[in-house]
Amino acid sequence: MQTLHVDVDTWLHRLSPRVKLVTLAALGILLFLLNSIAALALANFIGAALYFRTGLPLREALRRLRPILISIAMLALFTVLLSPLHAAIVVALRLTALALFAAAVTATTSMTAFMDEITTLAMPLEKIGMLRAADIGLAIGLVIRFVPEILDRYRAIRDAHQARGIKIRMATTLAPLIILTLRDADNIAAAIDARGIRRH
Repeated sequence: MQTLHVDVDTWLHRLSPRVKLVTLAALGILLFLLNSIAALALANFIGAALYFRTGLPLREALRRLRPILISIAMLALFTVLLSPLHAAIVVALRLTALALFAAAVTATTSMTAFMDEITTLAMPLEKIGMLRAADIGLAIGLVIRFVPEILDRYRAIRDAHQARGIKIRMATTLAPLIILTLRDADNIAAAIDARGIRRH
């Protein structure tokens, strides 16, 4: 299974995972409180500067961003149909900035460190009997690890369509993508249970 982590040595890689996660949460709250286009544009500039300094080649960095940027663009177009232009621009800038900061965090934090930190942060909830912290860390880690896998499956399905001369449509790509993803999810769940991880 692939990972979004970039194995290089930068100051952002050396920063504590807890600091990065708490800062990301705080930035997310701040971004949704801001309505100034200038302030959000500055946040995008800072987010882009951090993301493109994570050690990723430019082409790979842009490839990773493309799906989320397309989704944000579609949401902005939908927003402009129902709201003023200013609101659509704010939505687009806000989500793009958040995506850039989140991409910088995932690119500079190993999955093991990420899961350990999530587990530690969830321990107070385990102590009051709400959940098992280790399960939360594992679940979030698997979700993040699945992102590049799902993107690769989509590209494989798209390439198969193009090779057969079939026009790419949502109806013809979404169903096999969901089936393949659910199949792999079942295989991973079976592997986890076979190792007794959730029982421990």
